[in-house]
Formats: sequence, structure tokens, C-alpha cells
Amino acid sequence: RTCTPRSRVLTLSGSSSGALLSIDTHSCGVMDNPTGGVARVSGPNKYKLVFLGEQAVGKTSMITRFMYDTFDNNYQATIGIDFLSKTMYLEDRTVRLQLWDTAGQERFRSLIPSYIRDSSGAIVVYDITNRASFLNTAKWIEDVRSERGSDVVIVLVGNKTDLSDKRQVSVEEGEEKAKENGVMFIETSAKMSHNIKQLFRQLAQALPGQEEPSNTDSQHKVNIGGTPQATAEGAREAGCKC
Repeated sequence: RTCTPRSRVLTLSGSSSGALLSIDTHSCGVMDNPTGGVARVSGPNKYKLVFLGEQAVGKTSMITRFMYDTFDNNYQATIGIDFLSKTMYLEDRTVRLQLWDTAGQERFRSLIPSYIRDSSGAIVVYDITNRASFLNTAKWIEDVRSERGSDVVIVLVGNKTDLSDKRQVSVEEGEEKAKENGVMFIETSAKMSHNIKQLFRQLAQALPGQEEPSNTDSQHKVNIGGTPQATAEGAREAGCKC
């Protein structure tokens, strides 16, 4: 049997630009093998990434910018845990990133360890205009280490570089803390889309290559190199309060 692709175009909800998403679906999960028999279509490796940090540092905004290239100036706190999935093309492989957006409020802290436990990567975010959020990253990194040991990729992210005139944490301080904790470091601006793609590219490239294969249905695909040959495939898997 040969899977028959069917394409349709949807307008991304909540997109002010009315951007179109081309979705290819298949009627089955197998295809003809030229050598005879049936070959099963294998999906990209999948990785669970958790976003951690204090309230209002920009975790949801970073995910929204990466997923839909949009930014909402109206702040709305994440309630509990939100989940989104996106497939990324790297130079040597394709990876599926499962993005888990956690709430920064104290009342939700007890939920977070269980989500860290089986993660492949952790993005610990602070606001460069809020020194307390930076100082508290040590606790978030410690939480990740206590659950995952060294078997996880951690990135320390200083967000809101668009507000550099209100900066309370220098780049050098961020770099030094990352070095002390043996983690990666980058500064970003979700509002201006500064270094957002670079963050996910660097993290994806640092992930190991032997995670559980994922189902190929219902997934976003993005070519972060900006070349025109990539097409988006699949749809948003779960809601996110963006």
C-alpha cells in the first residue's frame, strides 16, 4: 500500500498576519518498499524540553515566538503546565521538540519536578531587568540536577534584551553563572525575536541522538535555516496560553 498525501491550508489562529500553514496528511502509516514488502515510515527523534524560571520572565513569550513568530504585549500568567510540539530540521537530522511551559508561581512549584524527571533538556530563563529572577536561577538549575543529574542539557537564558536600558544583570554575570554550573548560555528577546531561533538550534544540536522515535502525525515542521524548501506539516497538539 502507498500512503496517499493530502494537502490542505489552514490559517494559524491568533496570528495577526494571517499566516498560512500548509498541512500534509497521510492515509496510512506504511508505504511500498521498492525491494518488496512494506516499509514503515519512521519519525524524527523526540525530546522533552522544560521551560523553568520565575513568573513573568518571558517563558511563554519565547515559546510563542518560536512556534508562531508572534509576540503578545498583554501578559497572561501560565496556569499549571502547557505543552506544544514542533519538529525542527538540523543539518544532520530531524528532531521533534516537545516544549513544556511551566508556571512560575509558587503555588505550582510542586508540579514541576515530575515534569523535569523525564526531560532531555531544560531552559532556565531569567529577566535581565530583574536581578532576583537571575539569582533564583541557581535553585532552578539545582532542581534539574537533582531530578536528572548530568543526563540533561541545560541552557541559561537571559531574556528581554530589548529592555537593555533597564538591565540589572550584565552579560558577563550570565556567562559566569553558566560557567559555574556547567550549562550553556544565551541572551534573547522574545519581543524582538533576538536569538530565539539560535537558542533552539544550539539546544537541539546539543541533544543526544538516541531518543524514542515519535509518531509522524500532527506535527509542526520548520526549517530554521530559512531556506524555502521546508514545509510545515502537522498541527498544534495542545493548548498554550500565549
